[in-house]
Formats: sequence, C-alpha cells, structure tokens
Amino acid sequence: MNALYSLVLVFALVLIALFGVGTAHMAGLFGTLLPYVAVAVFLVGFANRIIGWAKSPVPFRIPTTGGQQKSLDFIQHDRFDNPVTPGQTFIRMVLEICCFRSLFRNTKVELRDGRVTYASSKFLWLFSLLFHYSFLLIVIRHMRLFFEPVPACIGFVEMIDGIMQLGVPRLYMSDLLILAGLGFLLSRRLQDPKLRYISLVTDYFPLLLIIGIALSGIYMRYFEHVDIMAIKKLTMGLVTFSPVIPAGVSVVFYIHLFLVCVLLVYFPFSKLMHAGGVFLSPTRNMPNDTRINHHENPWNDPNIKPHSYEAYEDEFREAMIEAGLPVEKKA
Repeated sequence: MNALYSLVLVFALVLIALFGVGTAHMAGLFGTLLPYVAVAVFLVGFANRIIGWAKSPVPFRIPTTGGQQKSLDFIQHDRFDNPVTPGQTFIRMVLEICCFRSLFRNTKVELRDGRVTYASSKFLWLFSLLFHYSFLLIVIRHMRLFFEPVPACIGFVEMIDGIMQLGVPRLYMSDLLILAGLGFLLSRRLQDPKLRYISLVTDYFPLLLIIGIALSGIYMRYFEHVDIMAIKKLTMGLVTFSPVIPAGVSVVFYIHLFLVCVLLVYFPFSKLMHAGGVFLSPTRNMPNDTRINHHENPWNDPNIKPHSYEAYEDEFREAMIEAGLPVEKKA
C-alpha cells in the first residue's frame, strides 16, 4: 500500500503540472516562480541540515570498523577499514563516497530449510552505483542549459555519455542505466517480503519521483522532440534573473520541471540527505585510535569522581557473594 500511495502521489503531481500549464495557463508560475522557490528551499534546507550536524558534539571515537584494528606489529592492520590516522581515514572516506565500499561488503540473510544462511549481495552495490553515477552524469549534462557558451568539460561528459552513437538523437547511456538502477532498487523493495514490510512512503516516493523525472526527460528527448532553444532561453533567463516564458515550450517540459522542483524541495527533509550527511558521519570520518590516544568526555563534571569496578566491588562485595555473583576478591 505504501508503494501505491507513493505512485498516486507522483501521478497527482504530474496532473497538477499538466492542468496548471495546459488548462489554467500558469506557465509563468511553473516556469519561473516555482523554480526559484525550490532552489531557495533546497539551499537553505541543505545548509541548515549540514550546519546542524556539524554542530553536534562527538567527544568519543565511534567509527564503524570492518577489519583488524592496529595492535601488535606482527598482526596485520586493515588500514582502510579500521584507520588510525587522518590519512587512512581520508582514503576510507574516498572509497566510501566514490565506490560504496561498505555496501560492497553487504550480505543478505535468508532462512533455508530452517537454517540461517548468509550470501553475497553484490547486485545491490552494482545497481546503486549505476544509479548514482548515472544521476551525476545527467546533472552534469543538464548544466549546458545554464551556461553560454557551454564549458568544454560539460561537452566532454556529454560526448562520453553518448559515445555509442546509437540512434537519432543519439542515445545516452546514463538514460538507460539510471532506469536500470531505479528499477532494481524499486523491485527489490517490492519483491523482498522483509524489506517490503519495513518500507514506508518515504522509501518509495523518492524512487518513484526520480523515475517520473527520468521518464519525462527521456520522453522529451526521444519522442516529443521539444524546442531546446526555447528551453535554454527559459533556463538562461532564470540564471540571469531575467525570467521569460518563451513560446513553443512543451507542456511535458513543465511537468518535468515541476517534478524536479518537488525533488529539490523534498531533498533536505528526506533520507536523500545522506548525500551530504555521509561527509559528517562520525562512524566514517573518525580514526579508530582509542588504543593510541586517551579520549576524555569534555562534559564530565569535575566534582563527580569516576567509580571503578574495583571500588564498585569493594562497596557491594558482601551483597554480591550473598547473591552468588562472581567477585575478583573474596575479601
């Protein structure tokens, strides 16, 4: 039902843009005002979440480890899964952000013949990687709509993305890969009973919303054949703060733009904020050097003395012996 609610919500958004522009003729609202509002909400919301996380005190080292901690010299240390220096931690963060290293080690748990079994789950890592990098390529390609002349780096990315030279207009690989990644992530939630049970509207809605954005963009490029020059005139007007609504812009573009605006507004208040939060995650960005350096809680009240186990046992030894609890000292 959560998936159905999310699908209905995305369809409702499409209908709002369709009737808003096609019937109510509010192209100015959907083409100028909403994009400005969406970008402002995104920037302010994103910055507010990042600043809030950055201000959160983390007095102790709490990294998530995935390998052997540094100890004796003859024991091999897993430097990037259990880093102890800032340099090793930096490399770990690069591997996590660029290669999804922790997701690569992900395993799935299944109950077979009454026994709990563990197996590799590399498909989740692969399709997640496909989705994220395809999304990045698409965003970079779209930057050509906001620059005149178009920077060479954007043209190079566009050339690489369409290097297969299939069809007219040429087929971009990222268009297919993002649908493949999104399709896998959505089908995984629908097919796995355990995952479907814990999935909420907030899990399905962003997936279906991005699918709607991708499908409307693909429809415009390969089927509708919208007026690119008119669209660029509109986007350049937004960038230069001289908004215009040129004639000849298809209603499909306004639907596509409206869905993008909804995604921008939704982004800072959703789970999608992991895109920024991963950089500030103390379980990832801190070295595990608790055996090397002594860390004290800066909030400790100096008037409250630490109570060691030895002192605890001295205080309650008789009661512990009477209760049958083990003690280190009998008297």
